[in-house]
Amino acid sequence: MSGLVLRRIGYTVFMAVVLAFFAIPMLWLASAPFDSRPGLGLRWPDWTLDNVRATFEHPYALGSLVNSLILCVVATAVTTLCATLAAYALSRVRIPGRDVLLYVLLLLSSVVTGTAAMVPIFVMMKQLGLINSHYGTALVIAAGMLPAAIFILKDFVDAVPRSYEESARVFGASPGQVLRHVVLPVARPGIATILVWSFVQAWGNFLLPFLLLRDVETQPGAVLLQTLRDEGGTANLTVIPVFSLLYSIPVVALYLFVSKRYGFRFHGGIKA
Repeated sequence: MSGLVLRRIGYTVFMAVVLAFFAIPMLWLASAPFDSRPGLGLRWPDWTLDNVRATFEHPYALGSLVNSLILCVVATAVTTLCATLAAYALSRVRIPGRDVLLYVLLLLSSVVTGTAAMVPIFVMMKQLGLINSHYGTALVIAAGMLPAAIFILKDFVDAVPRSYEESARVFGASPGQVLRHVVLPVARPGIATILVWSFVQAWGNFLLPFLLLRDVETQPGAVLLQTLRDEGGTANLTVIPVFSLLYSIPVVALYLFVSKRYGFRFHGGIKA
C-alpha cells in the first residue's frame, strides 16, 4: 500500500514539475509586457502600458510581423496546395518505386536542407536576383517543407475509398471535380494539419530569412527578435516581452480557428 502511495506522490510531483516547466514561461509572457520593470524572473507586475507604446514606436517591430505574415502565408499556401496535389497523384497513380521515392524525398529533405544547403541556396538566389525577396524566400521555405508534407498527407488521401471516386466519374465528374468534391472533404483533417504545421514551421524559421533577407526592413520577426538589444548590447526587456506576445498571437489564433472549424482527427470521414 505504501509503495502505491509513493508512486502516486512521485507521479504527482513529476507532473507538477513538467507543468511548471511549460507554465512559467507562459506566465512570464503574459505578465512581463505590462511590468514597468520587466526582468527575466517571474513576479507580480507593476502594471503599465509604457512597454506597449515603446514596442509600437520601434521602427521595425510591427513591420517585421507583417513580413512574417507575408512569408508564412505564401509558404503555407504553396506547401498545402502542392502537397495536396502531389499526395493525391502519388496515392492514385501507380508509379514504379513510388514508396521508395517518398522515403527518398523525405530523407533528402532532412539531410540536404538546413545548414548543409545554405551556401548553394544563397548562390542560387543571388544569381536569380531574389535576395531580399519575400516571395523568393517563401518559396525556398516551402520547398524544404514539401517532402514531409507530401509524406504525411498521402496517408490521409489513401483513406479515401476509390469506389466513391469511381461513382463520381460514372455521373460525369471531371478529375478536378472528383478531387474537389470527393477527396478533399475526406482528407480535410489532414489538410488542416498540414496547414497549421507548415505555418508554424515557416513562422519560426530563422536561418533562411536571416540568410536571404539582408535588409532589416525585409526581415521577419524571428530574425528581428535577436537584434532587439539596447546600446549596451543587452536584451531590451522593454520591447522583447511585448514583441514576443504579439509574435505568438498569429500561431495561436490559427490553431484555434482551424481546430474549431476543421478539427485535427487523424482519420477520414468515409468508410469503404
